Formats: sequence, structure tokens, C-alpha cells
Amino acid sequence: MATSQITIPLQGVSLEGELNLPVTAPGLVLFAHGTGSSRQSPRNRYVAGILQQAGLGTLLFDLLTEQEEEAEAFTRHLRFDISFLAKRLSEATLWVLDKTTTRDIKAAYFGSSTGAAAALVAAAELGETIGAIVSRGGRPDLAAGALERVTAPTLLIVGGNDIPVISLNEEAFETLRCEKALRIVPGATHLFEEPGVLEKVARMASEWFCNHLQPMARRS
Repeated sequence: MATSQITIPLQGVSLEGELNLPVTAPGLVLFAHGTGSSRQSPRNRYVAGILQQAGLGTLLFDLLTEQEEEAEAFTRHLRFDISFLAKRLSEATLWVLDKTTTRDIKAAYFGSSTGAAAALVAAAELGETIGAIVSRGGRPDLAAGALERVTAPTLLIVGGNDIPVISLNEEAFETLRCEKALRIVPGATHLFEEPGVLEKVARMASEWFCNHLQPMARRS
């Protein structure tokens, strides 16, 4: 299936996204990137391509409007407002599942930086709607109050040279009560820009999602 441009209407705002959802996809992976990034991020687009090759559906979209991003660049008032970002993500998730799918499939989250925290908080609220989570260089510690309520199998991926974030992920890992795994990629820094490491991350994520997202019964 070709990628289609969609507009997600939420309360008072419209969010732009790129949806790729084959009819046989076992699940739909929504990307939740950190503030300052966008759906045009080469890293996220690369990972999305790997997931699509595995037959998974993907949605690359922005949690903030262009105007919000421009204001946030100066004020930095939203990048750590995890409850706000999580609310946007959960509302977008429910809208996309309701309006763009013709059968009951589970959603999943691929989160980066503060977007990973928003994904964990949203997953705690949405429960069984979310089938799996992958965090790439994420800040799960910012979702501390929600970690014990996350039920979706969660994979935390951290760069081996991203020392401060490793300890934050280790602490969050101990708090999680769901099926979980923590994988540290040797030689990788926070953005996984070193040769070959982003492919490793993408393959890990693809395997995790394919193992945990199972097709659900078609709607009658």
C-alpha cells in the first residue's frame, strides 16, 4: 500500500500525518518523536521503512502543529509537558483506529526522547488498545507515575555511549510491571547516528512488534 497523507482533527487543532496501512498488517505503529523533531525526521522515516518491509502499518505524524512548534522553539514550554503530549497521542490513536481501519487491529508506539514518555503514559491510559511499545533513546523516567500501569510489552533501546540516559532507562525498567526488555547498542550515542546502528535499532523494533502484534478478528 502506498503512503497516504492524512489530517487528524482533534480538539481545536489538526495534525498532519503519513499513513501506510496494508490490509494484512498485524498492527499499526504510531511514531511519537521528541519535540524539535518532526514526521520528516530521516531517522524515523528510515525505521518506518524497515517496519513496512516487515508488513507492519506505520503512522508518522506530528504531535504539535507548526504554530505550536514555532512557539515551543522559543519558550520550550511543551517539550516536557508529558501529560499534554500523551493526551494528544492517545486522542490521535483512537481517531486513527476508528477512521482509517476497517478491522480491529492493535496500535503500537515507537517513541523517541520525550516522545517515548508520552507513549508510555498514553499506553497506560489506553490499556489493551496498545499491543507493544519500543523506546529509542527515550526518557521513560518522565512517565514515572504511569510506568506501573503499562500493560503493553515494552522494549527500551539505549545507545551504549548515552551514559545518562542508560541509568534513567535502567531505573524505569525496574519499575515496569509488563513484559519488558532493555537493550543497549554498543558504540551508539543518543541519536544513533553512527554507521549501522540505526539499522540495528530498526531490526530490534521490527522483531519486537512482529512478535507482539497479532491479528484480531475482523469486524462483523
